[in-house]
Amino acid sequence: MLDTLPGRFAYNEDHQAFRQTVRQFLLKEGVPNVNQWEKDRLVPKAFWRQAGEVGMLCPTVPEAYGGLGLDFGYNAIVNEEMAYLGVPAGFTLQSDIVCDYLVAYGSEEQKAQWLPRLVSGETITAIAMTEPGTGSDLQSIRTSAVKDGNHYVINGSKTYITNGQNADLILVVAKTDPEAKPAYKGMSIILVESDREGFQRGRKLDKIGQDAADTSELFFEDVRVPMTNCLGQEGMGFIYLMSQLPQERLSIAVGTQASAQKAFDETVEFTKTRKAFAGMVFDFQNTRFVLADLKAKLQVGWAHLDWAIKRHLAGELTATEGAAAKLWHTELQWEVMDKCLQLHGGAGYMNEYPIARMWRAARVSRIYGGTNEIMKELIGRSL
Repeated sequence: MLDTLPGRFAYNEDHQAFRQTVRQFLLKEGVPNVNQWEKDRLVPKAFWRQAGEVGMLCPTVPEAYGGLGLDFGYNAIVNEEMAYLGVPAGFTLQSDIVCDYLVAYGSEEQKAQWLPRLVSGETITAIAMTEPGTGSDLQSIRTSAVKDGNHYVINGSKTYITNGQNADLILVVAKTDPEAKPAYKGMSIILVESDREGFQRGRKLDKIGQDAADTSELFFEDVRVPMTNCLGQEGMGFIYLMSQLPQERLSIAVGTQASAQKAFDETVEFTKTRKAFAGMVFDFQNTRFVLADLKAKLQVGWAHLDWAIKRHLAGELTATEGAAAKLWHTELQWEVMDKCLQLHGGAGYMNEYPIARMWRAARVSRIYGGTNEIMKELIGRSL
């Protein structure tokens, strides 16, 4: 189990009680099914509804909209436990990103209609930003939302969309004013229900890792939605996206730190039981030195993570600090994964060993949420 570390200072007793509920649920309903979900390349919708029943989805949603009205620390606990136990599902996208857009910018009608369904798991959401021709540079998107009477007509395509196959509601980033200068002022976020005519799901994309994670192409061909489906003010989409980035990147840092800890723990156990030259792999000085170095870095990582969580709970985590957290923890995750796989020897290259799955899954962490090269650029601009 993930050692919650007595010295951690981001959480209180209520948080830790919630952790026990989350852990018990995942051990019962998640962990035993992971292998099947990997084969199916999809997490069933029923698992979302089960998670909703125990309060794991969108815990920060206000009670007025069916939520628990809790703080982001509860989101972080869900993220930590899922990452450590290796249970794949797009909960963090829904809880840490989409629901906050709706709470912060949604109309009363939008919040009343959708938030209770997000909390219960009845509705699964996605946010469609990336396109085949553009990734981190959002201002270059080509998907359009053209006014026609009291409707928008949406045309375009999106790719690498988390929850794309399961999603019932997609937050689509589109250009509502292609002539706007600068370009970001012409971007809006439009809510699109998956049963709208003209909406199509493309392939469930074949990735090198995270096989059960639902990542898809989405297509919009003359999809008509009422103008009331615009999230917040038209033309403010880019500003809204930028304002939520500290939490999104902190969320990534949380998951990567926990998964790195899991890889380390697995490797300590493996090296203590793996024989080599009449002894155990753990008995070699090199093994102990590698593990000692990783343990020290993980210790620093947990301390920094708690600092960042506390900063965010106080409303003080800056965009630069969020970018730095994403950069540092994902780089640490990769270092831990690669060195731990090496200590497994040939077994580490076999998918039957957990480290192989974890190593493959970790590679994308330095890409999504903004590549680490972009994180360095953002941090550099603040100097």
